Amino acid sequence: MAKMKPQVIDDEQHERVYERVAAVDVAKDSGMVCTRMPHPSRPGARQSTVWAVKARMAAIGALGRQLKRDGIQMVTLESTSDYWRIWFYVLEAAGLAVQLVNAAQARNLPGRPKTDKLDAMWLARLTEMGLLRPSFVPPAAIRALRDYTRARTRLTQERTRCFQRLEKLLEGALIKLSSVASKLTTESAKDMIKAMIAGERDPHTLAALARTRMKAKHDDLVEALAGMFDDHHGELAQLLLDQAAFCDTRIDQLTARITGSVAAMPAAWGVDADGTTGPDAGTGPDAAALPAVARLAEIPGVSPGLACSIIAETGLDMSRFPTAAHLVSWAGLCPRASQSGPRTRAGKKNQGDSWLRSHLGQAATSAARTSTFLGERYGRIARRRGKAKAQVAVARSILIIIWHLLADPAARYTDLGAGYYQARTDTDRKIRNHIRQIQALGFDVTITKTA
Repeated sequence: MAKMKPQVIDDEQHERVYERVAAVDVAKDSGMVCTRMPHPSRPGARQSTVWAVKARMAAIGALGRQLKRDGIQMVTLESTSDYWRIWFYVLEAAGLAVQLVNAAQARNLPGRPKTDKLDAMWLARLTEMGLLRPSFVPPAAIRALRDYTRARTRLTQERTRCFQRLEKLLEGALIKLSSVASKLTTESAKDMIKAMIAGERDPHTLAALARTRMKAKHDDLVEALAGMFDDHHGELAQLLLDQAAFCDTRIDQLTARITGSVAAMPAAWGVDADGTTGPDAGTGPDAAALPAVARLAEIPGVSPGLACSIIAETGLDMSRFPTAAHLVSWAGLCPRASQSGPRTRAGKKNQGDSWLRSHLGQAATSAARTSTFLGERYGRIARRRGKAKAQVAVARSILIIIWHLLADPAARYTDLGAGYYQARTDTDRKIRNHIRQIQALGFDVTITKTA
């Protein structure tokens, strides 16, 4: 075995030692707090103090003031469900440096007793040695935006479920409208359903409500609309349509609130050619920097609404992710490193941010239908490895582009074109490969270049 040259690796920023730390083992109704500070009477020794604190704003606020007086440099919280939020927000507001860590990193060693007291003490020891990597917790403005975008996503999913239930209801009434119409959300389909709710049962009259291209399917519609739709089906269908309309109204309200929230963030503003910045800056053709949403919306498959949802998950400050690879890993779009000796195994991917992955998957699916570099990349990978892997690969490419656009406000997306790969293909090598394959079948080949 070849002798390996020694590697010199400098400590990273997170590998430092704190003199005064605190840690909280978080539970639903309370938290076990442990502080570690220099011993008051024994130089070089350390002293731990452990006590329970109620998970209430007043009690945590008093704890924050006490920790501030004690000169605590770092407070560590274990990310237990959503129970950590009250601790993080109140202690952060008290002016303390707070870090949230994954429970897997803070887990006690096997074979040792497990109690809340011992867990808090172990968490404090890991904190003082700088052995924990903090999780990404966005600032308050991004957290509020995230609440809006996630609520909009849930309402969109609920609206989709309403039409799925409506389709099942029509199938139970022997109405095969969804077999002819592309989807029940089209205006023609909704007009026919509303007419049936109002009491219309004649298939010819219902089919005559078709609009635009659906008029060509008149005969199929007549057959599909002949069923056993009665008054109780109409009552239930009206409830589902009302629920879907309610979701539409709330989605529009949330969209307006999301747009306003992003416009209120200085980091998302554009810059005019003369250096002026503001909510309306950066929209001109000679702008020095586009607004953040407009920069992301130039990526194929990313709409302005989807750009707002992505910003709500990643934030606007890319200094939290030193490289694009860090952001990709945080999102859970790449496998873990798994190497031991000479063997390198395919590692499992991190859990990551499922909301961000969902948005990027939606963008990748839309980009796959475009005649762009990303669309061509999707097609090349899908032919060899399947659509699922192609979607993840394109989603990863989109996230890398997003990192660069947010890290440099002056950057603009430039499409490499659908012919990027083809222009870089070694034609002679490709010809030789094809000739070799044909000769292996027992044929002679003569190649003549066309004029």
